[in-house]
Amino acid sequence: MPIDKDLKREVRMETGMKFGRNTPSVAQIKETTRQVLEAKLKQKQQPLAPADKETFINAIVDDLLGYGPLEQLLHDDNITEIMVNGPGGIYIEKRGKKTLSSVEFDDEAHLRTMLEKMLVQAGRRLDESSPYVDFSLKDGSRINAIISPLAVNGSTITIRKFLGGLTSLDHLIQLKTINEAMAALFRAAIKARLNIVFAGATGAGKTATLNVLSHELTPDERIITIEDALELKLSQAHVVKLLTRPNNIEGKGAVSVRQLFSNTLRMRPTRIILGELRGEEALDYLQAVNSGHDGTLAVLHASTPADVIGRLETMAMYAGLNLPSSEIRRQIASGLNLIIQHEQLADGSRKITYITEVAGMKDGEIILNDIFRFEFAGLTENGQVLGEFKTVNRPVNTERFKKRGIRIEEIIQPGASQPA
Repeated sequence: MPIDKDLKREVRMETGMKFGRNTPSVAQIKETTRQVLEAKLKQKQQPLAPADKETFINAIVDDLLGYGPLEQLLHDDNITEIMVNGPGGIYIEKRGKKTLSSVEFDDEAHLRTMLEKMLVQAGRRLDESSPYVDFSLKDGSRINAIISPLAVNGSTITIRKFLGGLTSLDHLIQLKTINEAMAALFRAAIKARLNIVFAGATGAGKTATLNVLSHELTPDERIITIEDALELKLSQAHVVKLLTRPNNIEGKGAVSVRQLFSNTLRMRPTRIILGELRGEEALDYLQAVNSGHDGTLAVLHASTPADVIGRLETMAMYAGLNLPSSEIRRQIASGLNLIIQHEQLADGSRKITYITEVAGMKDGEIILNDIFRFEFAGLTENGQVLGEFKTVNRPVNTERFKKRGIRIEEIIQPGASQPA
């Protein structure tokens, strides 16, 4: 039986008022809610089945101590994404498929109250002067929120949940995101301190792969991360986390990725991790990887390895230094070593579709060398993707591997393939 929203508002308000500024326990809220509910039902002469009473009471607990109807979705490990399209439409993604959930907010005011709780926890604000925001919850879940009048159907929240179960390359192998040979190349690339870009569309798994690969970093490294919202979960002790800052209510005080990146170079980093390259900081990134800051890891939105090159070139031009495109390409060719391309396929599965080496320049053009590639073979009757991981070529630039004692020719066997 659906919850009576008017009754729920009354019970929630009366229960909350009984505690004032105190922080009650779950048991206290449940007992108080039960008493208030019973009194209201008696007053209204409105019957309610025992099971429906428990559902009602739990909903009040979620409202007062958590994020309302989002609570049960946030705690469901099978849900990877939550999309709130106003108070009456909450969609979820399970195993790559998006469906309408059975829960909803009471109204826009209820939705905004729960959103405000999230914002307070993250130290961010949302109002008419700043109507959209990116931030993250304590568990690492990434949130984008946008409110009216920009969001016509009501406050819209997109929650990309942190996949805490992925802690090793073996997990990616089990999920058939990669195969064993690709995992071996990843370990070698981290050990050889290659500069790596994790590319793909939104939700393709870029940050998840970066988090997994971070477990291959050694404890003696001084790691500095730069993010717009805290998504990276590193297990090492010596990690410095830097976070950008938006303008304050007066429209001042913003600190950009580029400003943080510039400061990071003075902080004696062993390794720099960029949560996302998206603008003029791309030029600073290229200059850094060309001046001894090896092992830099960065995320970038791009649909193919070739697009990574084009986007880096375009973003570097935003810096306004009027460098010729040939010089920017030269810096990309000499500074970037490896592109890991991600894709979410038709059946919802996520795979690394290319591992591509930036092999140098020829006649002013950057040469890309595919080392691994996922080759699509079709769909089964129930819509599952068929295909195989294929080893295409060995890396051309092997000097860094040799310096670290890595025999890359033993890891890469061109022509080998494995169903995925």
